[in-house]
Amino acid sequence: MSSAPDNGPSAPAAWRLLLGYVRPHRWALLGGALLALATGATGLALPLVARSLIDDLSHDRAITGALVGMTALVITNATVGALGAYVLRRTAESVVLGARRTLASYLLRLRIPAVDSNEPGDLMARITSDTTLLREVTTDSLVGLGTGGLTLVATLVMMGLVDPVLLAVTVGVITAAGAVIGVIVPRINRAARHAQEAVGAMGASLERILGALRTVKASGAERREEQAVHAAAELSWRQSVRAAKWSALAGNTAGLSLQIAFITVLAVGGARVATGAIAVGTLVAFLLYVFYLMSPIQQVVGAITQYQSGAAALTRIQGALALPAEPPAEPAPLPPAGSEPASVAFEEVCFRYADDLPYVHQGVTFAVPPRGMTAFVGPSGAGKTTVFSLIERFYEPESGRITLDGRELAEWAIPQLRAAIGYVEQDAPVLSGTLRDNLLLGNPGAEEAELTRVLGVTRLDGLVARLPKGLETLVGHRGTRLSGGERQRVAIARALLRRPRLLLLDEATSQLDAVNEAALRDTVADVARTTTVLVVAHRLSTVTMADRIVVMDAGRVRAVGTHRELVGTDPLYAELAATQFLATVDG
Repeated sequence: MSSAPDNGPSAPAAWRLLLGYVRPHRWALLGGALLALATGATGLALPLVARSLIDDLSHDRAITGALVGMTALVITNATVGALGAYVLRRTAESVVLGARRTLASYLLRLRIPAVDSNEPGDLMARITSDTTLLREVTTDSLVGLGTGGLTLVATLVMMGLVDPVLLAVTVGVITAAGAVIGVIVPRINRAARHAQEAVGAMGASLERILGALRTVKASGAERREEQAVHAAAELSWRQSVRAAKWSALAGNTAGLSLQIAFITVLAVGGARVATGAIAVGTLVAFLLYVFYLMSPIQQVVGAITQYQSGAAALTRIQGALALPAEPPAEPAPLPPAGSEPASVAFEEVCFRYADDLPYVHQGVTFAVPPRGMTAFVGPSGAGKTTVFSLIERFYEPESGRITLDGRELAEWAIPQLRAAIGYVEQDAPVLSGTLRDNLLLGNPGAEEAELTRVLGVTRLDGLVARLPKGLETLVGHRGTRLSGGERQRVAIARALLRRPRLLLLDEATSQLDAVNEAALRDTVADVARTTTVLVVAHRLSTVTMADRIVVMDAGRVRAVGTHRELVGTDPLYAELAATQFLATVDG
C-alpha cells in the first residue's frame, strides 16, 4: 500500500496552510503576541534604567528612584510574560484541536478506494503526531517570528541610539552567523519531513500487527513482526536525531555569534571608554543589550527551525485532506416502518478495483424486483460481494448503469441511499464499546420495544441474559469477547434495526450453528415478505429458499432462475449445488 504523496508545499504555500488553521484564533493569538511584545518592551527598558543607576552612583546622586523603577520593571516583565505564555499556549492547543477535528471528520468521509490505498496507521499518525507539531509551529514559528523579529529590531534600534559604532560591530558578527544558519535550514526541513514519514510508517506497522495479533501469534511470527516495528522506530529515531543535530547546530551558531559579539563589543567598547569616546555607563548599557539580544535571536532562529518540522507536518496533513472523499452531508432519516421495498437493477456494469488489476465485473446485468429474496452464487472471485459494494456506492462503476427504484445511484444523495439499506458484511465487524452501542450504531434512536423484538428475532436475547451487564457489557476490541456466530448475529440485528427497504446479507450465516442458522433463515424469509433481500450465499439451504438465484462466474451473470430451474439448465450451478456450495471465500 502507498501513502499520499508528500513532496512538500512551497514555503508560501505552507504559510498559507498554517494561517488557515490559525485564522479562527487570530484575536487570541494577537493578544498573546501583544503581551509577548510588552514583555520584550519592559526588558528593553531595563538597560536604560541600569545606565541611569550607574550615572547616579558616579555623581553621588540618590539611587532610590532607579532601584524602584528597576524592581517594578522586573515584576511587570515576569507577570506579563507568564500571562502571555499562557494565552499563546492555550491558543496553540486550540489550533491543534481544530486541525484534529477537521482531519478526523475528513478521514471519516474518505472514499473506500482512498482507504484501500493508504495504511490506516499512517492516516492515524497524521491526526495524532502531525497535528501535535502545529502546537509548536503556532507559538514558536508564527508568534515567535513576529514578536522575536520585532523585539530584535527594537533592540538593535536601542543599541544604535546608545552607540552606533558598537552596533555596527554587533551586526557584522550576527550577519555572518545568519549566513551559516541559512545553509543549515534546508537540511532541517528534509530531516523533519523524513522523520514524520517514519512516524507514519511505524504507526502503520503497529496497526497492521495489532489488527491481526492472534494470527501473528498463531503463526509464530512475533519475532519477525517485532523486528519490523523496531526497524520503523529506528528509522524515525535516525531521522529525528538528524533533525535535532541540524537544529542544535543552528541554535549554537546563534549563541556563538552572540558570545563573539559580546567579546568584540567588550574589546572595542573598552578601547572607546579609554579614549573618552563613551562613558562607562554607556558601555554597560550596550553590553546589557547584547545579552538581551540573545532572546529575540534565539526566538527567530527557533521559529525558523521549528517551522521546518511544522511544514513537514502540514504537508502530511494536507496530503490526507487531498485524498478523495465523499461530500459532507447530514445523516438522512431512516425509512419509516412499512416503507415500500426497493428494486435494484444492474445494466452492463464494468468495474475493477484499480487500473492495474483485472476487471471484477465485465458487463454484469440483472434486475431484482421489490420484495422477496435474491441469492447470488458462484465460485470465488466471481464478483458477488462487489455487487453489494457498488450498491452502497463504496466504489463507482467504470461503465454501465446501476439503479435503485429506477433512479441511477449517482442521482441519490449518499446518506439518503445508505439510509434505505441494511448491510451485513462478510466478516461481520463489531466495534469496541458496549453491546448496546453496536446494536444501535445504525439507529441510535430505536425504541426499547423495537430493540427487544430484534434481539428475539436474532436469538441474541439469550446472550444478553447471560452477560454480566446485559446490553451494557463491553464487547472488546473488534468484538473479541464474542464468538464468531454472536458477532454475526449482532451485525444482522444492527442491520434489521435500521428498518431497511433493501437488506444486503454477505454470507450472513456462515459462522452460525445449525439451530441458529435455521432460526435466522426463517427470520430472513419473513423479512423478505416486506423487504427486498439480497444474499451472497454458499450454503445450499440458504439458496433453495430464494425467490430467484443469480449465478455469477468470471465477472458475468451466466444464469438467473430458481433452484429447480437452474439445476437442470446451468452446469456450473448444478456442480455448486452438488458440492453444497462449500466455497467460503468471495471476491
